[in-house]
Amino acid sequence: MLGLAYFWSGAGNAIQTQVWASWLLYGVLVDLTDEVAARSQRPLGAVSVEMVFRALYHYTQAVQKQPGLDLISYLVSKAAELDLVKAR
Repeated sequence: MLGLAYFWSGAGNAIQTQVWASWLLYGVLVDLTDEVAARSQRPLGAVSVEMVFRALYHYTQAVQKQPGLDLISYLVSKAAELDLVKAR
């Protein structure tokens, strides 16, 4: 998701940077997904982490039109449109 496959290097620091960036993004996404699931009163497993990541683009576009928009509230209100909830 980060495109780190194109960040090629044989140095140990570069590999550590890739791993840390992946873990940091994953941690933030899981926390964000957990918050969306809690606010929409669904279990964590019912909300797609990947779709929450993809929804961040839509949120940035909405913030340009409506500054001060809350991320969690936006994702919860647009969960159906953005397909955040997994199909059974």
